[in-house]
Amino acid sequence: MTKLKLGAIADDRPVKLTMELSAHLHRDLVAYGEQMAREAGAPAPEPARLIPAMVERFIATDRAFRKARQRGQ
Repeated sequence: MTKLKLGAIADDRPVKLTMELSAHLHRDLVAYGEQMAREAGAPAPEPARLIPAMVERFIATDRAFRKARQRGQ
């Protein structure tokens, strides 16, 4: 079985943000949540709960962003 990059989603106080997604991206988020549910044996998270965790993971693994941030840019 493939190990997903995104792990469990922690509860945190959110900041409300409104955005539009393409229908294709929404379908992919739903499918990703379903795969997470199969791996964890838990209910599938709503797509809106996946987006912040995915963006956070993306930023955390972006080496160029991390280097620029360390340089104070």
